[in-house]
Amino acid sequence: MVNIFDRYTKEYDNWFIENHYAYLSELVALKEAIEDAEPGIEIGVGTGRFSSMLGIQYGVDLSFNVLKFARDRGCNVFLASAERLPFSPDNFGYALLMNTLCFVDDPKKAIKEAYRIIKKGGKLIVGIIDKKSRLGGIYQKKKSEFYKEANFFSSEQVINFLKSNGFKKISVIQTLFDDIKELKRIDRIKKGFGEGGFVVVSGVK
Repeated sequence: MVNIFDRYTKEYDNWFIENHYAYLSELVALKEAIEDAEPGIEIGVGTGRFSSMLGIQYGVDLSFNVLKFARDRGCNVFLASAERLPFSPDNFGYALLMNTLCFVDDPKKAIKEAYRIIKKGGKLIVGIIDKKSRLGGIYQKKKSEFYKEANFFSSEQVINFLKSNGFKKISVIQTLFDDIKELKRIDRIKKGFGEGGFVVVSGVK
C-alpha cells in the first residue's frame, strides 16, 4: 500500500500555509510543553514544519517523500515506524508525537517505544486533535485523503496511554477554540482539555 503522505506530500505541506494561524497556535502550545533537554526527536516528523521551528534535531517517518522535506529543513531523518524505532534506550532528552498517534497502527506500542528511547527524567509530548472536541468532530466527518485513514483519540485516552506506560507528572494544555479558518491571530492557550480542538499531553519518564 502506498503511504498517503508519499502520494499527497505537497498537499499536506500546503496545509500549514493555508491554515497559518492554526499552525502557529499549535507551535506555541508545543513550545510551552518542550523543555531544553537535548537531543530531541519528532516521531512522525512529516515535512519538518514543527521540528524546524522547535529546534528538534532528529525525526523519523514512514514516508520517504516527507522526509526529503524535513531533511531540507535541517532535520536528521530516519525512515522508520513509530512502533519500531532504530535507536538505543535512554537516548533522547524528549520526544514529540505531533498528530502522529491517529495514523500509527499500534498507538500503545508507539508510546512504549517513545518511553524506551527517552532518558530518565525526559519528556514525551503528544499533540492531538481531540476526538471529543468540535474540531475533532469536523475532522472525523471531513472527506480528506488524510483523515479518512486517521483514528482519532480523546485527551483522556492519550493520558491513559502515557500513564499505563510509566509516564509521570502528566500535564495538559489546549488551544484552537474557534473555527481555524476564521483565525486572524494566534489563539490563546489554556490549561486542561475539553474546550480546545488541539491538545498537548506531556509526561515525564
